[in-house]
Amino acid sequence: MRKIIVLSFITLDGVMQAPGGPEEDTSSSFKYGGWVSPYFDEVADKVMEKQLKPADLLLGRKTFEIFEGYWPQHSANWPGINEVTKYVVSGTRETSDWENTIFLRNLTDIEKLKNGSGTDIQVHGSGELIQLLLKNDLVDELWLKIHPITLGNGKKLFAKG
Repeated sequence: MRKIIVLSFITLDGVMQAPGGPEEDTSSSFKYGGWVSPYFDEVADKVMEKQLKPADLLLGRKTFEIFEGYWPQHSANWPGINEVTKYVVSGTRETSDWENTIFLRNLTDIEKLKNGSGTDIQVHGSGELIQLLLKNDLVDELWLKIHPITLGNGKKLFAKG
């Protein structure tokens, strides 16, 4: 059985939306994209290096499309990103030119993946997918990088309960 590990940047008030840049996810008129950049330093870089060990990726379609548009050309910053298997949960996409990409359709496909053999599986971004995984008790570990900022609104890692 494989471990599913969720890695997420998160604010003190639980926002996970668009940590990387202003254009990353502007849905619901979100205007605070790129909030993680002021907090990156040598320590953060070393933590990220340890966390970005070779592992297969499980991504929602929206996050995959962000990754697909960026990482193939910047793979020196994430060694192995092109070689690992990228599993993408999508009801609309079926193909990608990015090597080693496999599309999954539903929860049953995710459960089969988890119950198979292989490396750990990392989930990055993918807020809706994370909610599905948490609801169905499929997350083994949460690696949260909590940043000392509150944004007041935005997509949250933990749904209201």
